[in-house]
Amino acid sequence: MAVDFTAVRSVHVVAAALSGALFLTRGAWMLWWPQRLRDRWVRIVPHLIDSVLLASALWLAWHLGGDATRGWLAAKIVALCVYIVLGTIALKRGRTCRIRTAALIAAIATFGYIATVAATKSPLGFLARL
Repeated sequence: MAVDFTAVRSVHVVAAALSGALFLTRGAWMLWWPQRLRDRWVRIVPHLIDSVLLASALWLAWHLGGDATRGWLAAKIVALCVYIVLGTIALKRGRTCRIRTAALIAAIATFGYIATVAATKSPLGFLARL
């Protein structure tokens, strides 16, 4: 059974959108209803979505190959590492509300950068269109 590239890309895009939306939701809860972050599903579902996101990303990268990615994939991977660190600070590790809020804003901006790199296929992201 052959797996369709377009189908996997669609799964990847949907998983990225769900991951981003859930991160925004968790960020809002961190600010206004922190007790919601202790709900069991909130600790499980993001990991499931992110696992689908990662698996589809690896499959897409393997099928695209190194020549097709021309540096933009490396930019996404570095930005993903930054996003993970900022997200952890925003939702768990930040000592004060100010630090958590700043990390949340920076993580959202990083997520936006990752999305624009994916859309433009350029490490410059949205700046590539200027």
